[in-house]
Amino acid sequence: MDSKQKVRGFSCSIHQIGNLGLQLLWSLVHLLISIGYFVVAAAAAVESYLISSGLLTRYKVLNISKLKYLAIVIESDDAVQTSKVVQLLRWLEVMGVKRMCLYDAQGVLKKSKASIVKMLDNAVLFEELDEKDLLEKPKCMALEFASMSDGKEGVVKAANLLFAKYMELGNRDGLDDEFFTEAQVGEALRAVGCKGPEPDLLLVYAPVRCHLGFPAWRTRYTEIVHMGSLKSMRLGSLTKAIYKFTRVRQNYGK
Repeated sequence: MDSKQKVRGFSCSIHQIGNLGLQLLWSLVHLLISIGYFVVAAAAAVESYLISSGLLTRYKVLNISKLKYLAIVIESDDAVQTSKVVQLLRWLEVMGVKRMCLYDAQGVLKKSKASIVKMLDNAVLFEELDEKDLLEKPKCMALEFASMSDGKEGVVKAANLLFAKYMELGNRDGLDDEFFTEAQVGEALRAVGCKGPEPDLLLVYAPVRCHLGFPAWRTRYTEIVHMGSLKSMRLGSLTKAIYKFTRVRQNYGK
């Protein structure tokens, strides 16, 4: 009887030691990962400071002509910070970016677009410009505001338009079933006013690494860069992202 109790006691001790060892190992791994994230974040903060202060000279000259249209995706919870959004736009204006789209899923930015445009000196709404204005006002900043509803409504309107045209042609010419081409879908989206410019670069200011519902048909050749939360935005990180884009050679599948 005593020997059985000793064996059970020894087994319990081994089990407890094993659990303690696993807990210590997990804590060590967690500590190492946390230290790694801290080192990466600290290095990024130092690099951002060096870039914004002008100490890293290669970032001073940006070939901004390659960035014809910029899209900025912002988490809706952060989009209420109008002052942060305006500061971001002012940085971009100084860099020479003149055409851009501001997007958040819930349409918070669209509700604030009047105040945002008013707080900027040379900003106008993109939909109010025509080709003549783009030539006569090359220094103005044209802003487009979009949300997830634009994408959903655009698809529905384009589908209805294609269906109506298909039924009209089918009734008239007796056409058989056929697939719609990409060109036809693009033309339909343009006809219903949802075929905006395709961004060259898309910056995502959000905790998650995704485009948060930005219209997919506008991102066929778009470079997407995750910038972190809007609360922690830095001029140096923004400059680096645009600099890296201007250094990339894009083949567009050719």
